[in-house]
Amino acid sequence: MKGLGNMRGGEDWIGRITGDLIVAMGFYTRLPFQHNRVSSGEDLAAASWAAPVAGVVVGATGVLAYWLAHAAGLGPLMAAGLTIVATLLVTGGLHEDGLADTADAFGAGATPQTRLAIMRDSRIGTFGACALVLSFGLRWAAVASLVGPARVAAALIAAHAAARAMPPLLMRVVPPARPDGLSAAAGLPPAESVAAAALLGLAALLLGLGFGRWLIAVALLGVCLLGIRWLALNKIGGQTGDVLGALEQICEIVVLLVAARG
Repeated sequence: MKGLGNMRGGEDWIGRITGDLIVAMGFYTRLPFQHNRVSSGEDLAAASWAAPVAGVVVGATGVLAYWLAHAAGLGPLMAAGLTIVATLLVTGGLHEDGLADTADAFGAGATPQTRLAIMRDSRIGTFGACALVLSFGLRWAAVASLVGPARVAAALIAAHAAARAMPPLLMRVVPPARPDGLSAAAGLPPAESVAAAALLGLAALLLGLGFGRWLIAVALLGVCLLGIRWLALNKIGGQTGDVLGALEQICEIVVLLVAARG
């Protein structure tokens, strides 16, 4: 697969789009999407436009959990907690892992080399644990503060779709920090795939938040992108898969907080 703008052999555009969606769903979720292709880093980069679509599926899973909890008579706090659990189960904690590793590396590492080594250590440290507590706590509180299942649904889908549109943008403006690893194997995602991901993310935000909150969310997401770019370049000289995961988590939190704004 070569993304939206290229064709392999006689593969038609429907086949290419379907293949990209399968690659994205297989990477971003634990859902059983079986296919007969071996997905490479290049395949994942080409399919980056479909990351927000995978985000919609993750958000919809959280919405289903919230609605079931609401129908069972559980209060907003319990329903919000079960919503976060559902999204965690469907993703396998992919981005949470990146957030924890990045927080540990940037917080405890003294040099770029030690920070990159910390990122590859499966153990979690103080900074990573604190980052996860804050991430879960802020998302839980934001969802719990939203009034009504419909508003929760709009906010969740907008947050998960828009947040997954951000890592491809970072990959376009920050080189990989190491010569190996998933980010290095993926390389530079095609510009058309990145643009499509951004448009899908923007559309999800507009539909889920309305124009006023959309403007605030877009501005804050831009700040997040620039802030993570600056940190990544100064701390490790580039980006890694963990940094991309951390960016997704931060952006997801930001969108949910904007949605919960009174």
